[in-house]
Amino acid sequence: MDIGNRLKAVRTKAALSQRELAKRSGVTNGFISQIEKNQVSPSVSSLRKVLEGIPMSLASFFTEETEMGAEVVFRAADMPDLGSHPISYRLVGHSRANRAIGMLKEVLPPGADTGDDMLSHDGEECGIVITGCAEVTVGEQVYLLQPGDGYYFDSRTPHRFRNPGQDECVLISANTPATF
Repeated sequence: MDIGNRLKAVRTKAALSQRELAKRSGVTNGFISQIEKNQVSPSVSSLRKVLEGIPMSLASFFTEETEMGAEVVFRAADMPDLGSHPISYRLVGHSRANRAIGMLKEVLPPGADTGDDMLSHDGEECGIVITGCAEVTVGEQVYLLQPGDGYYFDSRTPHRFRNPGQDECVLISANTPATF
């Protein structure tokens, strides 16, 4: 983690100048400047003292998102696969705290099925088939979706997904609240 840029982002978000933060925390504004420029690496006790001027705990400093510190881009290779063989669920935004949306790239090989037991959970979900085909069962209704087709339903209704085709099925889906 880049402590200097992180401190600057937190200080800016708190609408404090370097001078005001230094005054509140009992250090020199030169010390704040050196930290933000990564010219010095503060000890834990020094960083804690600086953060008291915001006020912010060390835990929050290292875990909360700020406008400058929030990850925006998630590379394909870095998205965790939360699926169980053979279905793959690649989660977008896995490191964002308090995600309101679960956004997934789902890959179902031919014959893959979410299981005989229907899924059910609070919220809503939607998606669109990118390649292949998907059989989506919602309640008693069974739908066959082709590339470009989409779905949207209340997730409390029992549901399941299956790939009845000969080719891999790729879906982009979202659910809220985030269940992954």
